[in-house]
Amino acid sequence: MRPGLGEDRTRPPAVAARAMAATSQPLATTAAVRMLAQGGNAVDAALTAAAVLCVAEPMSTGAGGDLFALVWRDGELGALDAAGPAPASVDATTPVDEHGPRSVTVPGAVAGWAELAERYGRRGLDACLTPAIEIAEGGYAIGTTAARLWSEAEHPPVELGPVPRRGDVVHLPELAATLRRIAAEGPGAFYRGALAEAIASASWLAESDLAGFAPRWVEPLRLAYRGVEVIELPPPTQGVAALEALGILQELPLGLASRLQAVRLALADAYEHVRDGADVGPLLAPEHLRRRARERARGVPGPAGGTVYACVVDEDGMAVSLIQSLFAHFGSGIMVPGTGLTLNNRGAGFAVAGEVAAGRRPYHTLIPGMLLKDGGLLGPFGIMGGFIQAQAHVQFVSAVIDDGLDPQAALDRPRFRIDGDRVQLEHGLWQESDTVRSLGLEPVRERELTPFGGGQAIFVERESLIGGSDGRQDGYAAGY
Repeated sequence: MRPGLGEDRTRPPAVAARAMAATSQPLATTAAVRMLAQGGNAVDAALTAAAVLCVAEPMSTGAGGDLFALVWRDGELGALDAAGPAPASVDATTPVDEHGPRSVTVPGAVAGWAELAERYGRRGLDACLTPAIEIAEGGYAIGTTAARLWSEAEHPPVELGPVPRRGDVVHLPELAATLRRIAAEGPGAFYRGALAEAIASASWLAESDLAGFAPRWVEPLRLAYRGVEVIELPPPTQGVAALEALGILQELPLGLASRLQAVRLALADAYEHVRDGADVGPLLAPEHLRRRARERARGVPGPAGGTVYACVVDEDGMAVSLIQSLFAHFGSGIMVPGTGLTLNNRGAGFAVAGEVAAGRRPYHTLIPGMLLKDGGLLGPFGIMGGFIQAQAHVQFVSAVIDDGLDPQAALDRPRFRIDGDRVQLEHGLWQESDTVRSLGLEPVRERELTPFGGGQAIFVERESLIGGSDGRQDGYAAGY
């Protein structure tokens, strides 16, 4: 792999001989690497990072959100869907709000943590939660990006007090107490009893909605892109959009115009077809991809959202690609009294279908990714940022496979973001405005970082690991 093609580079990729972790927050990466060094495996380290991210980036993720993960172990791939549904009591006429009590779906993250720990972990969920508990209790200095995202939140919980500035020390003692309870009693402490009662009292969920939730292991979606197998999750995620766009891109000449067309076509199909439990296999059929490559795309609008992502590869070759989110910054804006828990607003995703469905999940932006080559692991990757995720997956995979960039360079490369007939261009792509106009689209020279998300990736390179963490965020990749 080579570095960037003349782009401004923020830093070289990280390299390690045995194991590596990459996250959006230094505290999470440090905790994950420490877990690896103490004998934990990739799943233990990823869960440790996920819990610490709930503390260090509370506007983006938390125990009140959802989780999806891909795990590669001994040549086999596991795909976990830990996203919760709408209440069983609603029907198609029930209004769903973008924020507030009527935007909350059953939080799946805690059950997802427990499922991963039980199936793959060595150390137990309690050990994985300990660093997050200690950090929440003892306090931490908030990073530059986390402080900015907090300040951009439209509905920050008033219980958290004034918006912190970079370097301010944040303490979350109620969250520490809740995580300690989950560590001691397991996921049942979250989905039943006093915590479940408090969550139900703060939202439109019933205690039975929480008690009845269970994550599920699913069959991932796969597509071969120029000899590399790209792995995504099925509905309710938009993973098929990334794969379909890559499939269409293989039918077109390389270049920005082709990437824009492929992404717009795939997003339109995803908006029409991605529903909880839907069969999207036909969207990846070769004849469909060839036909779509000859058609003109229509624009679709995209919801905003905030997310965190973590990836780990351990010395045994196990790899984890894990993503979790509250959706909007601080989700619904509801903090369950006395718990430190902020609830998600995933119900806002039902706007894609036009109506809510009882016990069903909305359209999900969350998509962890994995790359395989010649039957073995190339590496986990993910890029958060709500609606941009499928778009950014396409741009990242193309940068790696078509242009040979290393993970750090591919993550730092300037991105585009499609929203309807507008295309936001990050600095570094501003010179491509005429290309955008030639497609009948409106180029927007965007100066802000937030619309373009941020990601992490770790690849196997000969006998070592090479990783990156997006320069748009606070974190880093590290290993030993």
